[in-house]
Amino acid sequence: MYLKTLLLRHFRNYKEQQVEFTAPKTILVGNNAQGKSNLLEAVELLATLRSHRMARDRDLIRDGEEISVLVASLERQAGVSDLSIILRRNGRRTVSLNGENLRRHMDFLGVLNAVQFSSLDLDLVRGGPEVRRHWLDTLLIQLEPVYAHILQQYNQVLRQRNAFLKRVQQQAISHQPKELALWDAQLATTGTRVIRRRDRALTRLAPIAIAWHSSISGSTEILQLKYSPNVPLEQNNLEEVQQAFLNKIQQKTVAELNQGTTLVGPHRDEVELTINHTPARQYGSQGQQRTLVLALKLAELQLIEEVVGEAPLLLLDDVLAELDLSRQNQLLDAIQDRFQTLITTTHLGSFDSQWLNSSQILSVNAGVIKSC
Repeated sequence: MYLKTLLLRHFRNYKEQQVEFTAPKTILVGNNAQGKSNLLEAVELLATLRSHRMARDRDLIRDGEEISVLVASLERQAGVSDLSIILRRNGRRTVSLNGENLRRHMDFLGVLNAVQFSSLDLDLVRGGPEVRRHWLDTLLIQLEPVYAHILQQYNQVLRQRNAFLKRVQQQAISHQPKELALWDAQLATTGTRVIRRRDRALTRLAPIAIAWHSSISGSTEILQLKYSPNVPLEQNNLEEVQQAFLNKIQQKTVAELNQGTTLVGPHRDEVELTINHTPARQYGSQGQQRTLVLALKLAELQLIEEVVGEAPLLLLDDVLAELDLSRQNQLLDAIQDRFQTLITTTHLGSFDSQWLNSSQILSVNAGVIKSC
């Protein structure tokens, strides 16, 4: 797939900017806080309807404006698709495909596929479990767009169940309300769908990531990726997972009623990353942690390509500065012209002449993009 054009209107620090991409690799060069990352964030939104930097749409809209508009033209094997997102300060979005407004946002997902790799991704190793859950969920949305709806359903039930538990706690009801059993059943049903898909995705991703890690590290380190769900997962079987879910909820009922919050479910899952049988966050140098994240990102690219049948876009947000020369070369060699790549940098010194000659180079200054 190939992103041909991108229009940003009142998005972040952009007033109105049209970009035409003319090469498989585009290097966006400029000082910090000029808008390079904002452009990549726009592409990420068009791919996943998510931003890894901001949770609220109002934070994505230019100061003083009420709406923001993103428009893209994407070429795929099946033809050209036009994508559009309108963001509003009240949080209501309009997404359209080929000029038609889509009632179900999940119908928008899967048209544009992209993998984002930024310095923030080092939190995949160093951060808490929620960072790894968000990473896995974002990957899953691209592999299986219906997962966005499944995850939304689970989160909605979780919020409602938490609100109910909080009410019970505040009213100091001593007996277990019958209504709780209804929430338990809904949580187990929606949560099981999340757990099974996460398990399947990580099972497919793990061997690819391990192979990349072995290649980058020179086979000197052993990487293991393990999905560690909050609910016991002996086999990826619908009925068994659902029953295990309900069993664990019953074990935790007293604690949940006391604390007024849900203690069981995929919102408490972990993705365990170990190197040489030691948790990666405790292991070795920053360089070794960067090798792990690089392997995960290359595995994401490869898995999406295998599942979708086309190479996704690669968004590299100032990561070359985070990698030593050896890891930079591993990454650049893996890309070649296989993936359309948008890459931000503060200077061009990280690139050899061959890369520079085959790339479109754009300067970004205070929300204005120009050809170099």
